[in-house]
Amino acid sequence: MDGMALMIVMCTLILTTGGVLVLRPISKRLGVFLDAMTEAKLRATPEVELTRIREVLSSIDGRLDQIEERQDFAEALITTDPKLLTGAPMRPERN
Repeated sequence: MDGMALMIVMCTLILTTGGVLVLRPISKRLGVFLDAMTEAKLRATPEVELTRIREVLSSIDGRLDQIEERQDFAEALITTDPKLLTGAPMRPERN
């Protein structure tokens, strides 16, 4: 029985040592690769930055156009019926 336990401990030790010796260089290279990719993504090129800025400005321009249209619509409503400006309740006219 003691021989079996010793054999299990030795096999576990050999497999663990072999796994570390084989997988450690692979994991180090993978870590360096992932680090390089992360740095490349963080360091944006000027062209990418300009493209991103153009997209943001385009989005802001579109939103500003919508606000202008809504303001024009609201002003047109107010000028046609001044009661809308005072907040007076609107009652249907009776004939």
